[in-house]
Amino acid sequence: MALFGTDGIRGLANSELTAEIALDVSVAAAHVLVESSSNKDHQPTAIVGQDSRASGEFLEAAVVAGLTSAGINVYRVGVLPTPAIAHLVAESHADLGVMISASHNPMPDNGIKLFARGGGKLDDAIEARIETRMGEEWKRPTGRGVGRAINDESATERYLTHLLASVETPLKALKIVVDCANGASSVVAPEAYRRAGAEVIAIFNHPDGYNINQDCGSTHLHQLRAAVIKEGADLGVAHDGDADRCLAIDAAGNEIDGDHILSILARGFKARGKLKANTVVGTVMSNLGFVHAMKESGIDVVITPVGDRYVLENMIANDYSLGGEQSGHVIMRNLANTGDGVLTALQLMQEVVRTGKTLQELAAMMVRFPQVLINVKDVKKDKLNESKAISSAVKSAEVRLGDSGRVLLRASGTEALVRVMVEAASDSLAEEVARSLADIVKAELG
Repeated sequence: MALFGTDGIRGLANSELTAEIALDVSVAAAHVLVESSSNKDHQPTAIVGQDSRASGEFLEAAVVAGLTSAGINVYRVGVLPTPAIAHLVAESHADLGVMISASHNPMPDNGIKLFARGGGKLDDAIEARIETRMGEEWKRPTGRGVGRAINDESATERYLTHLLASVETPLKALKIVVDCANGASSVVAPEAYRRAGAEVIAIFNHPDGYNINQDCGSTHLHQLRAAVIKEGADLGVAHDGDADRCLAIDAAGNEIDGDHILSILARGFKARGKLKANTVVGTVMSNLGFVHAMKESGIDVVITPVGDRYVLENMIANDYSLGGEQSGHVIMRNLANTGDGVLTALQLMQEVVRTGKTLQELAAMMVRFPQVLINVKDVKKDKLNESKAISSAVKSAEVRLGDSGRVLLRASGTEALVRVMVEAASDSLAEEVARSLADIVKAELG
């Protein structure tokens, strides 16, 4: 079984993801990435950050130990969003970046995300090379060859400077609520929005090591919805544990998902001449309503597999400027080299101010097709494509839905489950087809 999933390594901290694994991965990553460097004369450097999980403390210690033992100087930046690590790697010309986070997963989980020079996520081939190098014998440096660990006290301010450089239209007269998920954005998100000019009410911005994503953040939007309505705010934004996602709530309490956000930004980019090739990149999970809305706006849509890394790979290969996922990962290549939830929120709020329209009015351009997503847990997800019964059921469902719907079954890259997604012309039909397929998946793979 591969160690790396669609977004790094992830698992139950101190059980599936141990200090030993963290150390071994760090050493192997140091070898693979540093050995491939064209500059052999400089002392290699790495940026290491984490979200607010308690387990991040021992995992960070293991990562730093592994990297410094391999001769890399490590700059510890503490609790910061994942996209901050990507930015800092690029800004400082570091050889490697490590983010310790399990993103939106529950607190007991944790993960390790690796960034190469320039701040991009590693491709599958490099991850495979790192995995094969784990546990190998190697010559250890001694004396002055050992790396040093330095606490970087300036990292937060440098990241905030980067975020605010994207603000062309101040957010004056905008009252917002931000749900920080008691995670990595708890300091930088409210501060960025305040400095951009908004009146900010922050909730779930007091992490204690255990409350990250606990009934809050982008996976539990009811808390944000209630706060927006109570405070009479213009809108609310919610981040996940490592703040690479952004979802929103409008003033009326409606959910604004990643597809809505991407459609709003795509139209704004096009209006300002910033949408390269008149194209936006989505994934197989993008709602049909998003595709139709883009077509009506004269914007082409390119579809990739699920995962912001695949969105970014396509964007780089074809020089596109905007792409993202329904989950709230949005990539704006003119502003950053990875998805950034705080940056996305700043751009979304600027569209509200620029257009003079409410978020509800902007989102109304996209009519979302009814969609049902069922996570079928505790199944042999690796056998999904081998079941003839499942394949036959999917084909029958697709015939039934016709052009007004679609079916997607996929094994999660980060959890032990199969996702069953169905879109249809009505909620009842989508629910009926999804439940039927989920039952077949459970019977065949359970």
